[in-house]
Amino acid sequence: MWNYEKRLQYPVKISQPNAKAAQIIISQFGGPDGELAASMRYLSQRYSMPYREVAGILTDVGTEELAHMEIISAIIYQLTKDLSMEEIQASGFDKYYVDHTLALWPQAAGGVPFTSTFFQSKGDPITDLTEDLAAEQKARTTYDNILRTIHDPEICDPIRFLREREIVHFQRFGEALRIVQDKLDSKNFYIMNPEFDTTVKC
Repeated sequence: MWNYEKRLQYPVKISQPNAKAAQIIISQFGGPDGELAASMRYLSQRYSMPYREVAGILTDVGTEELAHMEIISAIIYQLTKDLSMEEIQASGFDKYYVDHTLALWPQAAGGVPFTSTFFQSKGDPITDLTEDLAAEQKARTTYDNILRTIHDPEICDPIRFLREREIVHFQRFGEALRIVQDKLDSKNFYIMNPEFDTTVKC
């Protein structure tokens, strides 16, 4: 159960439209390391996580990723809402415009549409949490790359906030992995899947 607050987790106030910036930032909406994929990854993985406290971490982080997707969506909307046709054509945003006008649609910066193949839910706690750790680092790197290409402080401010939260998520998944390992055979964490196996077969 979620309680929705009608405010962003972090404020977004962008005064100047910028289609080129929007085309870059949209990767964190629908790209392979974006917020939509992250939220779907963690909220899917929580069901097969055998340890309640770790399932709770997945739920918490997955829910926050939905809030981050909302921040990214607000950034893209504010960057594109007052564009003229001349600005759309001059920036190369016309290809997106033809299919979606100025509506938000999840895709990567290169134009690849969002797909569920961007994330995995394997049902093995070690496997899933290792993927989650990598996912947070990839998201942090993407935000680093955005900050290297965009220098408008109104855009960079919420992007820096999102980058910082990826680091926090990485730390939380590190804690989650330690919780799982503490509950498994310390001699071989990979000898069984506690969600699926009741005993070691061989």
